[in-house]
Amino acid sequence: MAEPAGGLPPGPAAHTAPAAPTARADDTAPADHTAPADPPPASGRAGRAPGRRAELGRLAEVAALVGLVVTQPLLDVLGRSPDFFLFHRADRREILLLVALVVLVPTAAVALLGALSRLAGRAARSVTHTLLVGLLLAALAVQVGRHGTPLRGVPLLLVAAVAGAAGAVAHRRWRAPGRVLRLAAAGPLLFVGLFLFASPTSTVVLPRGEGGAAGAAGPGNHPPVVVLVLDELPLVSLLGPDGRVDATRYPHFAELAAGSTWYRNATGVAGWTPYALPAMLTGRYPQRAAAPHYSQYPDNLFTALGGLYDIRAEESITRLCPPSRCESPVTPEQGMGVLVRETGGLLRRLAGPVDSRVDPEDSYRERTRAEAGIDDAEPVPADPKFRWDSLNANQPARFTSFLAGLRPASRPTLHFLHLLMPHSPWAYLPSGSRYDAPEDLPNDGDGWVELAHRRHLAQLGYTDRLIGETLRTLRERGLYDEALLVVTADHGVSFTKGAQGRGMDALRAAPDEVAWVPMFVKTPGQRAGRVDDRNWQHVDLLPTIADEAAIRLPWRVDGRSAREAPRAETGKVFYDRPGEPTPIPGGVPTPPAPPAPHPLVGTAVGDRPNGGTARVAGLSGFRAVDPDTGRLPAAVWGDVPDEVPSGTLLAVAVNGRVGAVVPVVPRDAGGRRFAALVADDRLFHAGANRLDVYRVAADGTLRRLDLS
Repeated sequence: MAEPAGGLPPGPAAHTAPAAPTARADDTAPADHTAPADPPPASGRAGRAPGRRAELGRLAEVAALVGLVVTQPLLDVLGRSPDFFLFHRADRREILLLVALVVLVPTAAVALLGALSRLAGRAARSVTHTLLVGLLLAALAVQVGRHGTPLRGVPLLLVAAVAGAAGAVAHRRWRAPGRVLRLAAAGPLLFVGLFLFASPTSTVVLPRGEGGAAGAAGPGNHPPVVVLVLDELPLVSLLGPDGRVDATRYPHFAELAAGSTWYRNATGVAGWTPYALPAMLTGRYPQRAAAPHYSQYPDNLFTALGGLYDIRAEESITRLCPPSRCESPVTPEQGMGVLVRETGGLLRRLAGPVDSRVDPEDSYRERTRAEAGIDDAEPVPADPKFRWDSLNANQPARFTSFLAGLRPASRPTLHFLHLLMPHSPWAYLPSGSRYDAPEDLPNDGDGWVELAHRRHLAQLGYTDRLIGETLRTLRERGLYDEALLVVTADHGVSFTKGAQGRGMDALRAAPDEVAWVPMFVKTPGQRAGRVDDRNWQHVDLLPTIADEAAIRLPWRVDGRSAREAPRAETGKVFYDRPGEPTPIPGGVPTPPAPPAPHPLVGTAVGDRPNGGTARVAGLSGFRAVDPDTGRLPAAVWGDVPDEVPSGTLLAVAVNGRVGAVVPVVPRDAGGRRFAALVADDRLFHAGANRLDVYRVAADGTLRRLDLS
């Protein structure tokens, strides 16, 4: 998601005229004159009016600058992110209250700081206001400079400081800057109006009814329908060199493929969930930028089946199921506290002097069942490789609720789950143990792309365990044979160097990673797996489900049911923007070679000679590891001296065995030159653990670094 371009032009508004031709309306003397001493207080309304006008003028100037520095950037990003509010289940009152806080609190805080300075006299008040104007102009210059210049970090801060100082001098010497700022005081009202009435989020604030026609029951059985939509999962991440699901790394996906129809040539239609998921559930290609809300997409899977089926829907960043038809017992972290916290985080990134991926999606972390206070209801899987019961403790609460609802019922039931797995933020090892890592670790650039890919694959290993839990639960409760089971993902993501992500650059460079997704459909009674290489596009999902559930859709769809003849054309389309299809070639993607571990990984290392120093963050986490908590210090990052050249390999060992080998890279914005993931939790044990970092020479010899 793109960042705002720094601010909108100030809107027209009435302004306060100067009190006299020879003095500013704020009673401030020019910089080359000595400010007059405080006059004796005047009596009556006439004596108080000039001071009030001056304070109102200063307040207008502060409101204008805070509007450009805070209000406009935040409301611009949030206005283009209705999924932020849908994910946190914010209602209209909470959204309006957040908007009021964004507009009023920063302005009131700055204005109050200036007003308090009046206690020290008019001259102090004038100087304080000028300083505040300069600081706000410098903050605005940081945002504008980050978008319009190549400067970053300290150089950008220095330029912004000069710009702020120049602006403060101009504001103090001349009347024109103050007049312009007072005119711009109408800006915050304009920004709020655009947010409420013209942004994609406006439909979340002001929904326009539920609508939606129920599908008609057709002849045939109406089986239970189980739909599990994963997020940000490229098909190629699951494949082995032979083009099949890698049963060694992902045994439960392989189990699913062995009993279902695998549509191996399946593609999503968009790289952004608010476009991709509505297309999947309405059967129509994206045509307009609208919130993924039932008021904007009234004809969808939930309304089609809602007349005949009970609906248990666990949505994440959409709300396509009308509340009157859906039962959704578990909600994510929500309330004003989380909205304010995440909005504050967005502002910090917007205001910073370095590039940042400003996206509310960064806050879409699934709460675990432990965090949600859900009691463990299922036995621990009898898997000797699975240690410390982490699957139960760390299982996402939304998934726990989904499993709990998988029970036979007297009425046909649709069980729907959109789970943000293996979507970033990556925090799970394949075993289910969690780890902590900095939120601002880069995802692109030499070394960082490889790390991001390995973290993605580790979380995919955990996602495989969740698939296994789903299959086990369906079998235990007698639903597996009779149910229509669908497992897919809304889109993929590229880990190709120079084109990481899922936008158009990534699509052009690596369409097989961005567009092609897993697509498994197990029909009632199906026992043998098969592969179907037809040209599946995700608008085919709804008509396929409707056919299998014996439901006639009451609206036209762009998709084609899998019961119909395959498409004759082989080409596909992908929508980076609604209404603008991009053609992409068809065909089953060729599996890439999986990232091979370095030969040193898994080897034991003894005493080695010293070869320098390194700073490692979080060393204290290795002193008292408690595996029973389901958390491990598996992410290791730090810095090495400048004389260590980029590209030098470092081996990271836990308790005498190498767990990862990573390159030294140029120092990132957080001061880090290396980061590694020790994905094998068997290297850790309870109590004190030893961490060692070794420099790997060209001939493979190791030299230990002293850690601090």
